[in-house]
Amino acid sequence: MSRIGKRPISIPAGVTVTNENNLVTVKGPKGELKKQFDAAMAIEIDGAVITVSRPSDVKEHRALHGLTRTLISNMIEGVSNGYSKTLIIEGVGYRAAKKGSDVTLNLGYSHPVVFSDTADVTLEVPQPNTIIVKGIDKQIVGQVAAEIREMREPEPYKGKGIHYDGERIIRKEGKAGKGKK
Repeated sequence: MSRIGKRPISIPAGVTVTNENNLVTVKGPKGELKKQFDAAMAIEIDGAVITVSRPSDVKEHRALHGLTRTLISNMIEGVSNGYSKTLIIEGVGYRAAKKGSDVTLNLGYSHPVVFSDTADVTLEVPQPNTIIVKGIDKQIVGQVAAEIREMREPEPYKGKGIHYDGERIIRKEGKAGKGKK
């Protein structure tokens, strides 16, 4: 049996969860999320506890069991606390600036790169070398952070570029020069 799938999910105060034909709706202080899950999974809401069960030990059902439980747990976490990813910009002249709902990135290209806030994600720039991506949907927050990082991935020689806070960049040695004869 799935170790993750069989764990019950507790619903915190201020969050309401409804299930209609495996369309799970989670409402909380930060917003509302909806997701349709596979019909084979049995999602039961009993008071302040949600349990997910599977009909059989078929490989597909085992895979969906843990996935379904984790996605519901992430939805509850998102509407109650939200998710955020912090990106660090390193390099001479590389910086970010927020004006209105747009974040302008100067990354050494001939043109500035502009990202805008959406209904799902907000971007904050507390310092010129830091970007914080915030939202209630874990998948969308991660996707937007990955798209921003992709604009200038960190290079291995000097470490210039955009990386996640806490990400370790493996450095390479530069040219060793000519050897002695």
